[in-house]
Amino acid sequence: MSESFVVKSGFGDYQVNFANDFAASLPPQVETSFFIVDHNVMEIYRAQIEAVLPVHRILVVEATELHKTIEHCHFIIKTLVDKGIKRNHKLVAVGGGIIQDITGFIASILFRGIDWNFYPTTLLAQSDSCIGGKSSINVEGYKNLVGTFWPPRQVFVDTQFLDTLPREEIKSGIGEILHFYLIDGSSLTHRLVDDYEEFLEAPRAQIEHIRASLDIKRKVIEIDELDQNERKIFNYGHTFGHAIETASDYTVRHGQAVTMGMDIANYVSLELGYLDKGSFDLMRQTLAKNMPSYQLEQAQMDRYFRALTKDKKNIGSNLGCILTRGPGSMQQAQIVMDDGFKRILSSYFTLTSGDRV
Repeated sequence: MSESFVVKSGFGDYQVNFANDFAASLPPQVETSFFIVDHNVMEIYRAQIEAVLPVHRILVVEATELHKTIEHCHFIIKTLVDKGIKRNHKLVAVGGGIIQDITGFIASILFRGIDWNFYPTTLLAQSDSCIGGKSSINVEGYKNLVGTFWPPRQVFVDTQFLDTLPREEIKSGIGEILHFYLIDGSSLTHRLVDDYEEFLEAPRAQIEHIRASLDIKRKVIEIDELDQNERKIFNYGHTFGHAIETASDYTVRHGQAVTMGMDIANYVSLELGYLDKGSFDLMRQTLAKNMPSYQLEQAQMDRYFRALTKDKKNIGSNLGCILTRGPGSMQQAQIVMDDGFKRILSSYFTLTSGDRV
């Protein structure tokens, strides 16, 4: 991939740029833009941001799942209207996936849709969510129940942001990269596992993995932008991972929840006859380094199961998810959520807990 590339979209093609100085590209947008900035990013990069942006055009948002709600979006919209935003103005998101969800969702509904740009500041956002155009909002504690498709007009990926990320955020991003590699059956999977410790210490140097992850995603979303068929494969690990986030009150970060979610999907695939034991063991070895330490207690199983029943991909009383026959071989499935399935999930958290790091 070159220093920039274009994602084809039914809403209008958009460009992904790899930059070395995010602040240098902000000033041209000032007169017709409002900036929604992650609180932590603002604290770390305040000098660079305030040197080029007027304070009255910046909205600082604490990027927590509790703020990714309809109520908080309503508060931000009211603030923007009070500040004089117009139909021809643009929103600019500077932050990770939560800031992206909030900004993309608001941009899609304000004045029936206004333009927005995105400066992803986390590894997860840079390697995954910055392309694809999805926005998702939580409802009453359940993950991503409300959302829209509304891609940004431009994305600016500056890997200098990765230097100030906590290690847990790097692990979260690695989880999504692993997810794309296993879906694709990529030859880079083993290199990523071998590079794991180096990735944690010097994430900016791992741009090859960021580009490769985006390239896998781009090829699929250009075929199925609205998630009707091929794109559903990216739900691998997410159905079970989102429920981990809910059950843990979001103490497990998204990408590591997805890492555990992939292991659960693999275990369900094994138990239902999709996956052989040898392939399961090899895939577990791949996921092991990035597995969170979180353990779901049996007393929490009902809450976990309830979270699965609220998943937006469900059809009727069946759980919609992606199962696997091995790396590069994923399959959509509808699972009856009966006592037998509950026993499979329960056995995962009891019989395999000692194997997880």
